[in-house]
Amino acid sequence: MKKQVVNLENKKVKDLDINTNVFGIKLLPDIIHQYIRYQNAKSRQGTHKTKSRSEVNGRAKKPFSQKGTGNARQGSSKPPHFRGGAISMGPIPRDHSFSLNKKEKKLAIKSALSSKLLEDNIIFLDTLEIKNHKTKELVSKLNNFNFNTALFVYGDEKIDDNFKKASSNIPHVSILSCNGINVKDLISNHKIFIDEKSIDQITKRLS
Repeated sequence: MKKQVVNLENKKVKDLDINTNVFGIKLLPDIIHQYIRYQNAKSRQGTHKTKSRSEVNGRAKKPFSQKGTGNARQGSSKPPHFRGGAISMGPIPRDHSFSLNKKEKKLAIKSALSSKLLEDNIIFLDTLEIKNHKTKELVSKLNNFNFNTALFVYGDEKIDDNFKKASSNIPHVSILSCNGINVKDLISNHKIFIDEKSIDQITKRLS
């Protein structure tokens, strides 16, 4: 599959062959949904906690006599139905994550990339290098593209410092290494800008 590579002025530089097994597969919504569930579950802290009967303040002694008071018999002042008592079957710290095999992960990312490319929301850039770190100048270049939110994907090598500094002040623009590419970031951003140097690395990782 041939796609054009453009510069930050949105002018065509050349044509490039991309792997259809990575950028041109069938859309699989169920696999994408499963991967997003996996990411969301993995990011949960799981630190929610309520106190059990052994942890709340109070006495384990009988609060009043067994008989003669007219009240229901009680053995402690710490059960759930007492004010200040314990919480019955409340949450405890736990790990919410679940496993997802490598084939499913790769398939989900490839499906998300293919979906974005089909919508014409992936733009291949020749380079992310800019001459200075001025945000104003980078914004003027990005105005050549029409997007609400954008994700810039770079290769294994360190990203250009000027681009990193300039883009950090622009709202709804984020950068990500090709090694950290994931479904949630791909789906949640309107446009995906991929550095030409990272295309082979993404293809190698997902093949």
